[in-house]
Amino acid sequence: MLIPFATAVVVGLVVLWPGGAPPHERTGVGFDRQTQQATVTKVVEVDCKSVNASGVPPTGDTSTAEGSSAQQQATGTCKKATIRVDTGKDRGRTFTEIVQPDQSRQLEQDQEVVVAYEPSAPEDLQYSVTDVNRKFPMALLAGIFALAVVAVGRMRGVMALVALAISFLVLTFFILPAILQGSNPLVVAVVGASAIMLIALYMCHGLSARTSVAVLGTLISLLLIGVLGSGFIDWASLTGNTDDNTGLIHGLYPSIDMSGLLLAGVIIGSLGVLDDVTVTQTSAVWELHEANPAMGWRGLYRAGIRIGRDHIASVVNTLVLAYAGAALPLLLLFSIAQSSVGTVANSELVAEEIVRTLVGSIGLVASVPVTTALAALVVSADRPGPQEAAAAAPARAGRGRRRKR
Repeated sequence: MLIPFATAVVVGLVVLWPGGAPPHERTGVGFDRQTQQATVTKVVEVDCKSVNASGVPPTGDTSTAEGSSAQQQATGTCKKATIRVDTGKDRGRTFTEIVQPDQSRQLEQDQEVVVAYEPSAPEDLQYSVTDVNRKFPMALLAGIFALAVVAVGRMRGVMALVALAISFLVLTFFILPAILQGSNPLVVAVVGASAIMLIALYMCHGLSARTSVAVLGTLISLLLIGVLGSGFIDWASLTGNTDDNTGLIHGLYPSIDMSGLLLAGVIIGSLGVLDDVTVTQTSAVWELHEANPAMGWRGLYRAGIRIGRDHIASVVNTLVLAYAGAALPLLLLFSIAQSSVGTVANSELVAEEIVRTLVGSIGLVASVPVTTALAALVVSADRPGPQEAAAAAPARAGRGRRRKR
């Protein structure tokens, strides 16, 4: 059954393979700006009134809450930062920016930053600081994570890291460019998620019947999530275009189906948690069978589903809290506005997260009985007879005594 599925995934990858993201003319807005690396070489304190009167541009994006009008009225001690461009055709060039005292991001000497470049602007306004360069701490954290995974997981940990890298490659070189090329986001997400699932599960857990059961359980749950997500996203009239980033994507590539992109995100986001649930349930049933080979599939299913109920409670709670944590600033804004629960839930921004959470949670809940039943049926197919079970009992007892010693 899985061979035709794997064949279909390979065919889908070949047919939909994009060959790179399509080019577009940069807008200079948000993430679509040209950026370079730079370093703050000097910071001196100056009077805010004098620098505001001189017309020296403030640092950062003045379209944010720290707007230009508020900055022009700022008083007190400001910072005048000299920044050196370290990459690009203007490497070595310096420019000056003013940091207001009430800005959340303050610049320090020798600090590495990211600057935006706008070639059409006047020469003294072509560069502006947009963010801090966080590459080193992020790389260090990733290295600590990799060491922890290898130290605890050993060879399994190494294979998990390789599978993680392959997942990012599929996401970067297939899913994202294919969507930008105009392919249906839902089809791309299903093919890409299926490829990630097959590679990650078989690479981490080996080519075995146990892994195949986990793959099949994950596939059935993903299909359920896709059907439910498609139906409720359409029924709730969710457009998927709810913030500046999605608006920019729609402006650059109007042919992209934003609601389909939302559904693709639901499927890809649910895949990781589904893998965890299906692999755990399959392993639980296999271990139960190992402990008592005479147990039939009904007994295995009942024992496995008891384990699954605990798993459901913890995983669903984790999923809901993860989405709530991601949307915490938005929820705070609604709280400040003293909006009712019904008003908050009805807004498209929150409704998207509710649909995403509930659809994913339904798929997770369904994966437990589905995977447990499949695992019980497969593992009990080689159930020994009463004589074989009796013969196996002394061997199991001997293993138990050796472990105690």
